Amino acid sequence: MVEPSKISEWEVLSNFTENFDSRIATIPNYAKGLLPKNLEIFQINITSWCNQACRHCHVDASPNRKEMMDWRTMETCLRVIAEVPTIHTVDITGGAPEGNPEFRRFVQECKKLGKHVIDRCNLTILEDERYSYLYEFLFENNIELCCSLPYFRKEFTDKQRGDGVFEKSIYALQKLMKYGYGRSNSHILNLVYNPIGMYISSTQEQLEKEFKLELMSRYGISFHKLYCINNMPINRFQNALLRQGKLHTYLEILFSAFNSKTLDGLMCRSQISVGYDGTIYDCDFNQMLKEPVQSSSHINDFELMGFLNRRIKTNSHCFACTAGSGSSCSGGLV
Repeated sequence: MVEPSKISEWEVLSNFTENFDSRIATIPNYAKGLLPKNLEIFQINITSWCNQACRHCHVDASPNRKEMMDWRTMETCLRVIAEVPTIHTVDITGGAPEGNPEFRRFVQECKKLGKHVIDRCNLTILEDERYSYLYEFLFENNIELCCSLPYFRKEFTDKQRGDGVFEKSIYALQKLMKYGYGRSNSHILNLVYNPIGMYISSTQEQLEKEFKLELMSRYGISFHKLYCINNMPINRFQNALLRQGKLHTYLEILFSAFNSKTLDGLMCRSQISVGYDGTIYDCDFNQMLKEPVQSSSHINDFELMGFLNRRIKTNSHCFACTAGSGSSCSGGLV
């Protein structure tokens, strides 16, 4: 028997008894697998560096990671963004994307192209004195913020992300509100919730009500939407499940909660995911599993029709996106 450490994470996921493509093959319009619909969102991962090392992180980000997208690759991405008229949003992620030295320059160029820009921010980086400029920069450029906050209570948040993270996150949110975030539709502030452990996110609408009530009553914080994202059985979380002998159990939980109504809104069907080195992936999760698209797999060779005519690569981790109300970088799907 091959030891789990000797095979890739993709192969580990392939060993699950249920196949994603087989599961959807009996559903009308999915006999040929999962296919793209359009290209509306350009998601770009510009670094694996992060000022934190969260236990649930599917990126395996940490202060020790060195991967950084260079400006030449960013320029190529900007060319594609400019040439594809259906792309309306640039979704910048990491790691902590603000840690890339070219972050500001890239954001400004995207705004010049008239694109909506999302920054996936961990909040605590805003309180790092090296990045003290970010509050004003993000506000002045009207950047939508999608900020990770595991829960509205200290003990749950610090358990997942480290001691002191909750207090820094609350302070950062309060400061963002002083700048005008979370108060109007012009400066969007959304929060991201991940359940702890082997649980599927509860109904997004109900959780959002709880978060808004608790954060406002306790800390005077308001925000626009709460995005609920199921934990992906990859990287750190997969390793933890393997150590505990619970990976198959978690995959069974996800499979049992499969909801066919989520398929139409899956993020991989309307976005591109580009890694720090320019490699193209179907989604951010496949990127972390190092599984590029089946068509031209580098941004230098991007060709729209080939990209739209590809078949999306799937594996058992995809059941995390179709479980319950669904899961995506923009929260629930149904």
